[in-house]
Amino acid sequence: MAGALLRNRYFDQLSATPGLAWMGQNTNHIPAHPAVLAAMHAAVDGLEFNAYAPPLGFEALRAAIIADLGLAGAEALVTEGGVNALALVCRARCRPGTSFVTTDPTWKWPCLFARQAGAEVIEIPIYDPACAYRLTPEALRAAVDARTAIIYIVDPNNPLGICYTRDEIAAFAAIAKEVGALLVHDCTYRDFADGHHPALLEAPEHAVVSLSFSKWLGLAGLRIGALVAPAALLEEFAEQATGVLGASVIAQRAALAGLAVKPEWMAGVRATTRANNAMIHAAACAIPGFSVPVWPSHGNFLVVETEAAQIRPEALVEAARREGIMIRQGSYHTARFGHRFVKISTSVPGEWAEKLADRLPALVETARSLNDITPQF
Repeated sequence: MAGALLRNRYFDQLSATPGLAWMGQNTNHIPAHPAVLAAMHAAVDGLEFNAYAPPLGFEALRAAIIADLGLAGAEALVTEGGVNALALVCRARCRPGTSFVTTDPTWKWPCLFARQAGAEVIEIPIYDPACAYRLTPEALRAAVDARTAIIYIVDPNNPLGICYTRDEIAAFAAIAKEVGALLVHDCTYRDFADGHHPALLEAPEHAVVSLSFSKWLGLAGLRIGALVAPAALLEEFAEQATGVLGASVIAQRAALAGLAVKPEWMAGVRATTRANNAMIHAAACAIPGFSVPVWPSHGNFLVVETEAAQIRPEALVEAARREGIMIRQGSYHTARFGHRFVKISTSVPGEWAEKLADRLPALVETARSLNDITPQF
């Protein structure tokens, strides 16, 4: 069977699992804010979905995104998920003879988009305590040259959970300017972090920021995100957009409502997420040979190393699946380091985290007995 069909059936089976605890895709499953639900119901009741949205997004939402980031003078392009924002940037800048520089691990899909456009993808290893699991300006400078079209930084890093400082972002921006590259700052998880600093504040002419409403607001299935760019670059990226008829009207109304209640909403989400992080951290560290290399995490997820316990990540993922829990094998993020860890998402109801923490010792024993495992994605 073709890989695309296997992948689709894998996720279809997960979607059809009653009561599944989704703890592998960093999605937010904390019950939605009443204002967000009300906005969606009003859009449906008003039959707003009968018409297309403006191609760049509703002006009120575009303005709210800029205000939330504190990036006066920039422009927002609302997209069908953050992944589409990254795809159009890759289409605009990547071509044969250019390079796309990122970290390893990183988020895999922009690497795919860059390769599809003909660019060479250069991944700088950061899964190493010697560099504190983060990209250094020295490592970045050694990897870029005049061919570099894009420097792609996921911050906080997915899956590691490190967050870059203002000085580090400024250094990355200076390097991008030196070689004439676009600094792409993937800020999907910024709302879970302390002290996050958008790259456009340091590079107002040669950086862009990508955003998602999937993780902090729980709108993954509605597919809504944004690209925030200098005003002078908006047209270049808008010309590459495939969502020329606008993102979902219902999703945009939900996003606008979410931004209006964000301080209140995120206080609760962050508290739940951090409590879940602590619970799973304690449970993992109680397993002989398990460890959490980055603590605390600035994301709504944790990396748990299993290699020293001689547990294959794929086996642990399968053991969890059999008990109605979805976690993610490291190979989704990185071929080079994926054999060392699983990733566990934590912006979920507390009872899901409790179930995983309580069952983890038994899951490890089940994993030891598993040999032939069907493909995972």
